[in-house]
Amino acid sequence: MKIFDIIGKVCSSGEYLLGSQETGSHACYLIYAVLQPGETGRELKPGHGHEEIVLALQGDLTLTNAHVGTLKQGQALHLAGDETVLVGNSSAMPAVYVVSGGHAGHGH
Repeated sequence: MKIFDIIGKVCSSGEYLLGSQETGSHACYLIYAVLQPGETGRELKPGHGHEEIVLALQGDLTLTNAHVGTLKQGQALHLAGDETVLVGNSSAMPAVYVVSGGHAGHGH
């Protein structure tokens, strides 16, 4: 068992991916992300053979593209394959979300 420092590794893009490089496994990954106030248009797309669950951890996320509306703090959204959503933060405070993903049944 290994413990990973996630928050301390968020880079200038606002995201940190905990994946196979750190875990040695291709079965699953975790993304911790921060959206700055007024930031818009960050694309979330699992990609072929993957599925993801997006959780609004702190603050509400605005959703555009195929999904339009608000993902409120504490709510989650499921995305599969090439399904795409753009997220933004229209508040005056940073918003935080996490993405948990892995290979779909027909993936790797």
